Amino acid sequence: MQLSEFLLPELDLEMSYVRKHLERVPMDKMDFKPHEKSMPLGWLATFIAFSPSWGTAIITQDSFDVAPGGVPIQQTKVAESHQALLQMFDQNVDAVRSAVAAATNEQLGKSWSLLAAGNSIFTQTKYLLFRTYFLNHTVHHRAQLGMYLRMVGVAVPAVYNDSADESGGMFIDK
Repeated sequence: MQLSEFLLPELDLEMSYVRKHLERVPMDKMDFKPHEKSMPLGWLATFIAFSPSWGTAIITQDSFDVAPGGVPIQQTKVAESHQALLQMFDQNVDAVRSAVAAATNEQLGKSWSLLAAGNSIFTQTKYLLFRTYFLNHTVHHRAQLGMYLRMVGVAVPAVYNDSADESGGMFIDK
């Protein structure tokens, strides 16, 4: 059996929950920060919408340099509308889903490296990095977004089970 057959259902499930959170981002509160050390809501939401592109890079490339030639890559601009935010997310999810569907066990077992100015920060198998650096990392930030939503008075979506605001989640037949 191909590893991609295990990854696709998990990807689909988690990305459906991420999208529910992004759909609720209040565009009039994009500057909200729960703490001075926290990132603004707008950047967090954009970061999450962009994150599936990491999964695509992990599967389709052998490395990624965050500072090629010593120059840091440009940061993605904060989405200025719900439409832009959701379009970014949907396009990135479509791309990562296609990459996963086409991935072989051999490809997922290859090494992938995160680089800075050509120097390796870390190297792991593509499978492990897809699960941790992309999926788990995105789920972590989705939970962070849920906290931001709660703090600005927006209902938090149900995920694996009910939230304080709604019933549902994966244990409920939809």
